[in-house]
Amino acid sequence: MTATVKLFGMTKSLAGNRGHLTLSLPAGGRVRDLVCLLDRDYPQIGALVQKKKVLVSVNQEIAHEDAEIREADEIALLPPFAGGAFDAVLSEQGEAGEFARVQRENFSIDRELDRVRSRSTRIGGIATFLGIARNWSRGREVDRITFEHYEGMAQKKLREIRERALKDFDILELLIVHRYGEIAIGENIVLIIAAAEHRADAFQACKWAIDELKQITPIWKLEHTPQGDVWVEEHP
Repeated sequence: MTATVKLFGMTKSLAGNRGHLTLSLPAGGRVRDLVCLLDRDYPQIGALVQKKKVLVSVNQEIAHEDAEIREADEIALLPPFAGGAFDAVLSEQGEAGEFARVQRENFSIDRELDRVRSRSTRIGGIATFLGIARNWSRGREVDRITFEHYEGMAQKKLREIRERALKDFDILELLIVHRYGEIAIGENIVLIIAAAEHRADAFQACKWAIDELKQITPIWKLEHTPQGDVWVEEHP
């Protein structure tokens, strides 16, 4: 059985800047068999998988080593996301896609605020978080940033964050927009808007949402510096 394995972030660099690997698995093969092949043919990547620094996903879900891999399955290797480790981790149309989305183009903060405000006349407080590309990171100058995302899975995780926030916090709406592609210094990256009857609930949900996004959303950050390109495994 031939398995095509998608690569993202630093795993692409370790595989010679390729976007995927083609591996031959036995019929009924499992994730652990895939890891054995990686250990043999791509030992640097295999070592990261063994250390849980790179996770294996099957059909856009994190897979355990005994999970079976079938011919039509979508397999990917996920290095640490741009913002968090994997400790918390074991384009759709309609409302969910409108309020939780990934896009290349810039967004209008005023337009997104109006989108949220129109959801309910009970809204009495709105909290926002805006992430912006900066020119300094970890003691080095940054010229620009490129964000790579796992198409489909990234959107799915953003929708999950929104749904959990609406369920677990006393809020009326939550919006999440994250850009991908090349972003110039000073440009917008990510916007979180939480709306509630009271400000404390909005603040709490907004902080939780950005922290959760950094933990579970498959988006990777490549910083372009005068010394070369650097994949960012995690940051505050």
